[in-house]
Amino acid sequence: MKRFDSVTGAPRLVQRALAGVFLMTLVAACSVGPTYKRPDVDTPAAFKEALLPAQEAGTWKNAQPSEALERGQWWTIFDDATLNKLEDEALSANQDLKAAAARVREARAGLNAARSAWLPELDAGFGPTRERVSPASQMLPENAYLPPMTLWRAQATASYEAPLFGRVSDNVAAVRADSQQSEALFRSVQLALQADVASNYFSLRELDTEQDLYRRTVTSREEGLKLVKHRYDAGEVSELDLQQATNSLATARAEAAGVERQRASAEHALAVLLGKPPAEFSFPQQPLVPVLARVPVGLPSALLERRPDISAAERAMAAANARVGLAKSAFFPQLDITGAFGYESAGLSQLFEWSSRTFLLGPFAGTALTLPIFDAGRRKAELAQARAQYDEQVANYRSKVLTAFREVEDSLSDLRLLDDQIRAQNDAVNAAARAEHLSEAQYREGEINYLDVLDSERTVLQAQRQASQLAGSQAVATVSLIRALGGGWGGMKSSDASKTSDKSDKSNTQQVAKQ
Repeated sequence: MKRFDSVTGAPRLVQRALAGVFLMTLVAACSVGPTYKRPDVDTPAAFKEALLPAQEAGTWKNAQPSEALERGQWWTIFDDATLNKLEDEALSANQDLKAAAARVREARAGLNAARSAWLPELDAGFGPTRERVSPASQMLPENAYLPPMTLWRAQATASYEAPLFGRVSDNVAAVRADSQQSEALFRSVQLALQADVASNYFSLRELDTEQDLYRRTVTSREEGLKLVKHRYDAGEVSELDLQQATNSLATARAEAAGVERQRASAEHALAVLLGKPPAEFSFPQQPLVPVLARVPVGLPSALLERRPDISAAERAMAAANARVGLAKSAFFPQLDITGAFGYESAGLSQLFEWSSRTFLLGPFAGTALTLPIFDAGRRKAELAQARAQYDEQVANYRSKVLTAFREVEDSLSDLRLLDDQIRAQNDAVNAAARAEHLSEAQYREGEINYLDVLDSERTVLQAQRQASQLAGSQAVATVSLIRALGGGWGGMKSSDASKTSDKSDKSNTQQVAKQ
């Protein structure tokens, strides 16, 4: 050991270096960035369209992202086995969801890369170099001749940037927030997929109802055409009635083809959501059953907090705040510590002898401590840019919250007004059907012409189609409300719409790992 000290003095230098690293580590805790605080947002005491009773008003609190809350299989509220199966297929095969999961893995890998800056980099190398040193470096006369030589080296090198002034910690904080934002965006894609599958499913079933309606209409008008033709052959009516009946039947058939075309497009869209080629997916006709499930009104704002897009906006804001600190740290000194230890000799056979050992502590080129002096305003501009980006993310966050409240209000008003519209439309359907029955009876008695019958038939068809479309809109509006509130309520049945017992969806937390 004494021999080692007398030759190199390495242990003492190493001790000093370790002491310096320890001091620099203490400095690392002193971030120069601003302390992050989620900005306040204006939150109403209650949803206007929910029509809360007086005792429930004032129970709302400021919306705060709670992305860790479990969503549950919210689509089970509709008590539809077919929809449950479609949702499971979409979650396992949708390509947009797989891409979002890949972005989450990418973000997590980036976070691990940022964290690696806390530790030094270690490398090892072996090989020869051909060099010729100058006489001055060996303290020889300037005209001394030193021949070129080949040096063999086997050494380990270590490099470390001291985490001064929060340079590393702010970067890690920013990348961590980016990773959390990516996970929130994955949840947003997942929720959007679930809602799109449900909406497309109900739209498809509504078109099936229209197809069934047109089949019955075509059959009815075929019977009407037979009746008019029979009366025309008997000379009881003119050819005008016959042509009007023929036109009415052809029009119904054309409109039925149009509905079928819309259904084909809806079926293809649903296939893509399920991750299947449209040619390999066929959905059997299944008329829509009116949706009885109702999402309880007057829900606390905790459900609004579940929205993943709000969580993603908040995490983007946190990342921008951390990058302000990172930009500030550029105004302060930067310390790079490097070192190497190994063996060096002119011949390969003497490389690993004790006398061939060597070490280096300090930078291989340049200086260890870098102090910024003049950069023509570059650092100042980068700091201003970081602050502006943070302000932008704050505005985006508040905009997301406002948009979320608007979407909830829109969905609540849709459901409330659709109930009134459906009741009125059902009365219209009953009245139109009665008028059609009376017009057919009067036509058989010869009291009215066939044009009056056609008018009553068109009125019935239009009223029935409107009723069918309103039922589909009601189902889609229910899905939209659940989506606007961020999902949830798994396990709530249509017969028990006043309860909101959540059903845990473990696949939500496992989805990223599987895809």
